[in-house]
Amino acid sequence: MFDALAIGATGMHAQQMNVDVIANNLANVQTAGYKKSRVVFADLVTSAQVLQARAGEGGPLVALQPAGAGVALPMPSRLFDAGDLKKTDSAWDLAIQGDGFLELALPDGTRAYSRGGTLKVNADGQLATQAGIPLKPGILVPDNTEALLVSATGRVQARVSGQAALVEAGQLELVRFANPGGLLAQGGGLYRSTDASGEAIAGRAGEDGVGTLAQGYLEGSNVKLVEEMVNLMVAQRAYEASAKVVQASDEMLGIVNGLRR
Repeated sequence: MFDALAIGATGMHAQQMNVDVIANNLANVQTAGYKKSRVVFADLVTSAQVLQARAGEGGPLVALQPAGAGVALPMPSRLFDAGDLKKTDSAWDLAIQGDGFLELALPDGTRAYSRGGTLKVNADGQLATQAGIPLKPGILVPDNTEALLVSATGRVQARVSGQAALVEAGQLELVRFANPGGLLAQGGGLYRSTDASGEAIAGRAGEDGVGTLAQGYLEGSNVKLVEEMVNLMVAQRAYEASAKVVQASDEMLGIVNGLRR
C-alpha cells in the first residue's frame, strides 16, 4: 500500500508536467516558427538487489521479476515538423522551406540556430534577428538601402537609393542536424547544439538537403490546436486515475490503522 501511494504520486507528478508542456504548446500556437514539445513517459522498476525471496522455508533464493515503481518523465523532446508558411509580403520576413537552420553569431562567440523570422539591420549594419543577433556569415547592408532581396538559394542583394544596379550584400548559408530533436531551446526561437543533436552540418540553400529560403513569408507554429486539446483531456483523465490510486491506498491504510486485536 505504501508502494501504491508512491506510484500514484509519480503518476500525478508526470501528468502535471505533461499538462505544463501542453499548456506551453497552446500558448505558442500563434508564435512564428515555434516547434511544439511532447513528453515521453518511461516506467520505473525497483532495484534488482532487493528482488530476491525464498521459495519456501529453507529453499533456494529465487530472482523475481522487477516490480513496477511508477513512471518517470525525461526532459520533453521537441518536434521539428514544418509549420505552414504564412505570406506577409514583408522583405524583412524570412522562412525556411525544409530542414535547415540559419546560423547566428552570439556575443559570447558561440553559435545559435534559428528557423528564420523577422530580420532587421543592427547597430553594426549587419543583417540580424529582432534581438540584434547577426546572421552568420555576416551580411553588411549598405547605407540608404531601399529594399533587400533574398533569393531561394540565399543570395542577398540590396537596392540602394541612387543606384540602378543591385548591390551584392552576401550569401546566406543554412545548416542541418542529424537529430534536430536533440537541440536545446534557448527562447526567442533560438536553439543550441548538444551532444544529442550532433554538430551543425553546413550546406547551401537548395542543395545538401537543407531546404530553401522564402522571403516575405513566416513559418507558423506546428502546434495543432485540436490535437493539443485532446492531449490535455487525456492528461487530465490520467491525472484523475492516479489520484484515485492515492485515495484508495489512503483508505486501505486507514482501515489497517483501525484494526484491533
